[in-house]
Amino acid sequence: MKSVSLKFLVEKLDLEIIYKSSDFEKIEIELNEINRPGLQLSGFFDNFPYKRIQIIGQPEDEFYNKYLPFNERRDRFDTIFSYKIPALIYTYSISIPYEVFSLAKKHDRTILRSNYGSTRLISKMNAILEYALSEEIRIHGGLLEVFGMGILITGKSSIGKSETALELIARGHRLVADDAVDIMKIDDKLYGQSPKNIRHFLEIRGIGILDIQRLYGVGAIKRSAEIDFIIELEKWDDDKEYDRLGLDESYKTILGVELPYIVIPVKPGRNIALIVEVAARNIRQKMYGYNAAKELNKRILDEIKNKSKLGENE
Repeated sequence: MKSVSLKFLVEKLDLEIIYKSSDFEKIEIELNEINRPGLQLSGFFDNFPYKRIQIIGQPEDEFYNKYLPFNERRDRFDTIFSYKIPALIYTYSISIPYEVFSLAKKHDRTILRSNYGSTRLISKMNAILEYALSEEIRIHGGLLEVFGMGILITGKSSIGKSETALELIARGHRLVADDAVDIMKIDDKLYGQSPKNIRHFLEIRGIGILDIQRLYGVGAIKRSAEIDFIIELEKWDDDKEYDRLGLDESYKTILGVELPYIVIPVKPGRNIALIVEVAARNIRQKMYGYNAAKELNKRILDEIKNKSKLGENE
């Protein structure tokens, strides 16, 4: 289970610490959802998502100050703090009532405060947690941005992945990762980046390690990219029948996300970088509703139909 320390969130979001619990340094956040305890302040504690960070904004603050008697208000916060919540955060720099502070101290729970409004704070916190807690996998391959599309290039060692990447970079496209790609799932989309220690580097057998940023400039590299489709390079097999029309669409699943998948056979004389460029353009056309293979198939079927009608008339 991945987690993010509460201390990291406090530093990242510049949160003010009102009361620090004794286990503050050890608190880990494992869920990317946030809870606004309006129901709990009204007395409903069934299915209380206490493992989430709790946020109190202006509506909650006005509700318990205007509509709850002091004893009732104290009882509600006493119950909230009796659960092992990671932290209670006040937004809009709201003043913390003394009874809330004393109850947090009694139960040893952290209270924080933010200058941000509730919506903005939740948005920023969700972005941090979504990224940090996302599912992740490392795949052997390369990732490039070609015509604005993220292409994950896979295949066996020495098939030509790095050489293809180098030619694509020379054509003006951008390198994200070579040899190893760290893939994260965020909002049902896949994003890839290079492991930090090999970022911007590319290995070419016979030459060695190349620093792409120094050789081609910052415009030739990119920190991360959304993965739009997968291309697998494989050695040409004369006994294998390869797709020549493109009517059948294939997909590959990574972390539960289906991506368009193409197999490109490699043999001497084939310009793989050019084929990758064309594949990127073709996939983009399909995304916008145009499929060249289906259009050709339609024309052929229409021609056959017209000829059969002419035959019947004769």
